[in-house]
Amino acid sequence: MGAGLAAALVYRLARPGAESLPALETAAHVDLERYQGRWFEIARYPAPWQRCCAKNTTAEYALRRDGSVVVENRCTTAAGRVIVARAVATVADAATNAKLKVKFNPFLPAGDYWIIDRDAEYRYAVVGEPRRRFLWVLSRTPSLDDATFAHIRARLTERSYDPQRLERTPQDGG
Repeated sequence: MGAGLAAALVYRLARPGAESLPALETAAHVDLERYQGRWFEIARYPAPWQRCCAKNTTAEYALRRDGSVVVENRCTTAAGRVIVARAVATVADAATNAKLKVKFNPFLPAGDYWIIDRDAEYRYAVVGEPRRRFLWVLSRTPSLDDATFAHIRARLTERSYDPQRLERTPQDGG
């Protein structure tokens, strides 16, 4: 058995009941024109590929003519180095534009990137995936007021996410 398959099996066994989670609802509709631009990561579930990110994590989205989205993620390490990761996202559900497939590496499968919540003015967005392994709270500004963040956390519980797992992302506006 290959290492990747073994890791996937271990993860699946370590998360009993993950297959029995209710279907994850997404935002009713996402206007990708309004969604594009710069977003600041406010909080996240810890993700292995973000271990080195100490602060100032951002995501920049740019819509292409073909309807796909160019993604550029940035963060700053504890040593002050800026790390950049680029990807292309394609719409997986044209009825809502809320389900995207993001591909960072041409040799690996695309990952689910579902916009599960956003405010009407696109001031914040919450991104997850159906198995609830990953979660990001994004904002157009480097911080969110406490009331808005509390509202987002409450809605996460409704979607079978554990808000206690969220880690805040330090932002200094950089």
